[in-house]
Amino acid sequence: MYEHRRQKLLSRPAFLKRLARQGLSALMLVAASMGIGTVGFHLLSEQRWIDALVNSAMLLGGMGPVGDLGGTRGKLFATFFALYAGLVFLIVAGLLFLPLFHRVLHRFHLDQDSDRAR
Repeated sequence: MYEHRRQKLLSRPAFLKRLARQGLSALMLVAASMGIGTVGFHLLSEQRWIDALVNSAMLLGGMGPVGDLGGTRGKLFATFFALYAGLVFLIVAGLLFLPLFHRVLHRFHLDQDSDRAR
């Protein structure tokens, strides 16, 4: 997926393109998760669409649900969606920070290899 440590450092435009691609992947994951959460809260908790959207956003943002969850089905959905939201948070963080982390390590290895050549 990424260049090997012995390959040259990716150019800045190519690196920015990689960052944009990872950011788009993260955005699509969050948007899909918002959709799943909104539909789930609407159908299972019998919430209005706007309330379902708020609950979905609050759980994905790590804040917790807002208002009544509408019985056992709604509470079970909120439970599993909260666990799912925690995983989504970790995945999105990985998607966004991986290119930066890789570039720092790659630069470090290039510097280290050039020191050895001297």
